[in-house]
Amino acid sequence: MTELHTRTGSAATADVDAVVIGTLPARTNGANGGDDGDRTAPPRLAAGAAAVDAAFDGDVATLLAVAGATGRADEVVKVPTRGTLAAPLLVAVGLGKANGDDGEPSTEQLRRASGTAARALAGTGHAVTTLSWPGTDAAVATAEGTLLGAYTFTAYKKSEDRAPVGRVDLATDDPGAEQAVRRAAAVAQAVRTARDLVNTPPNDLYPASFAERAAALGEAAGLEVEVLDDAALAEGGYGGVLGVGSGSSRPPRLVRLRWSGGSAPRAAVALVGKGITFDTGGISIKPAANMDHMTSDMAGAAAVIATTVLAAELDLPVRVTATVPMAENMPSATAYRPADVLRMYGGKTVEVLNTDAEGRLILADAIVRAAEDEPDYLIETSTLTGAQIVALGTRTAGVMGSEVFRDRVAVLGREVGEDAWTMPLPDHIRSELDSRVADLANVTGSRNAGMLAAGVFLREFVPNGLHWAHIDIAGPSFHTGGPYGYTTKGGTGVPVRTLAAVLADIAENG
Repeated sequence: MTELHTRTGSAATADVDAVVIGTLPARTNGANGGDDGDRTAPPRLAAGAAAVDAAFDGDVATLLAVAGATGRADEVVKVPTRGTLAAPLLVAVGLGKANGDDGEPSTEQLRRASGTAARALAGTGHAVTTLSWPGTDAAVATAEGTLLGAYTFTAYKKSEDRAPVGRVDLATDDPGAEQAVRRAAAVAQAVRTARDLVNTPPNDLYPASFAERAAALGEAAGLEVEVLDDAALAEGGYGGVLGVGSGSSRPPRLVRLRWSGGSAPRAAVALVGKGITFDTGGISIKPAANMDHMTSDMAGAAAVIATTVLAAELDLPVRVTATVPMAENMPSATAYRPADVLRMYGGKTVEVLNTDAEGRLILADAIVRAAEDEPDYLIETSTLTGAQIVALGTRTAGVMGSEVFRDRVAVLGREVGEDAWTMPLPDHIRSELDSRVADLANVTGSRNAGMLAAGVFLREFVPNGLHWAHIDIAGPSFHTGGPYGYTTKGGTGVPVRTLAAVLADIAENG
């Protein structure tokens, strides 16, 4: 993994292979009085570039403009320094149009630009970045963006691509930023762990092997670990997990990881994540197109596992227990069928109308089990519905649950750059889940409000009065296009940073 260090000296004299500075569009007053940017004017330099600009006698913006720099987001312009700097290469990365009255970039813009720069620095041994200069918040954003942008998954490639940048020094005006940067690096590593799990192909990541990897991560972090195999699941009455996993030759599992919260935990938090290691849809089989994306149907589980390990590594004073159901949804002679009735953990019965609505079935079992620990908060995350993508697109998660806590989770998600939006759970949808033969059905008879109907289903298994949130990450958890910012192709690690922010907020405020 790319090494990160902080430095307070001038980037212009740093003995490195490359220096990174930030650029923004030129400020002009358009008809609306806004900062529209002037494509004919040189870009503005972001904070931290003063020493570099001075080395070029104040002409670095003009030089970059000649090379095509405009300051737009994700833009990278490289120019040789020809001895002007100690480093032989200057890399200018665009931050995009700045918002706010001060015209300065947000921490998310710094995070994204740092990711773009990290990708552009592949094959470089040592670089220094000035994006981190204006304060600790900038250093934290730059650290996260750098480590996430430099992420690669090459476990299955015979010939590797260019190696990620070996070391990046974060120029900062805050000598105390080192501790905050170390924490940011730990958060980024948790995201990378989740990405690794999501990107592992399903022939190697199936319920038993996934459970083994989760247990190994937990044990290495000093967590309490419990793994229920199919026999233990049957004995315990986990009808949802067993039903969904019945069509596969690779039996289901349920993993429990527990961080004690140290000597004086302020609260208890239950985390639940959907761990469908591959989803064909079962008997209600999916179309073949893009079914390969279903390797990501365990992204919620990956995020929950990585976050629980992170809580221990950061020594957060919050007791965190992850309950992670794992199953493979396959069609076969033993698969569960539409019209089957499953008896869930805790006793409720569910009529299966669609076997491709399987995630909510394994989550219902896990939610009931997690609630038995009497947590103060419960957060569940899952690639639950295609309707989430229809409603909110591929970059915005839908957050449902008890209103106050739901809003708190969504706000924190947006603050860390994992876009999240609150969604309602209308009471009238509950009647559409009524079943002729069971306590409820797993889907409604309509495609309308599919994301909300899934949330209403899950609510049936959450105890009254418990602060809870459901985060639907069907779109944001897996990126199928080209890389941008700090987001690489494949697993994104969403919503690890949101979960980490929520745990930190609970640790501070209860």
